[in-house]
Amino acid sequence: MKKIMLSVVAVMCLVGFSSLSFAADMGGMKDEMKGEMKGEMKGMKGEMGEMKGEMKGEMKGMKGEMKDKMKGKHDEMKGEMKGMKDDMKGEMKGAMGK
Repeated sequence: MKKIMLSVVAVMCLVGFSSLSFAADMGGMKDEMKGEMKGEMKGMKGEMGEMKGEMKGEMKGMKGEMKDKMKGKHDEMKGEMKGMKDDMKGEMKGAMGK
């Protein structure tokens, strides 16, 4: 009976120690995975920041192009209006002079 009890206690101790060891290994793996994931997230964050910067640059370029086009159209319309104004002035002077 004593031998059986000692055997049971020994087996229980081995199971207890092995489960503690397993838990410690799992905790270590968890911390390791957490560190890896943080590193990956920082890398992804950096890539997203770069993409955002590139898109911002493209938008500024497009804005500049649109501004230049609109200014060109504005200047063109201004010239046309000046020409029309001069024509009307000439017509009015001609009508007044008769």
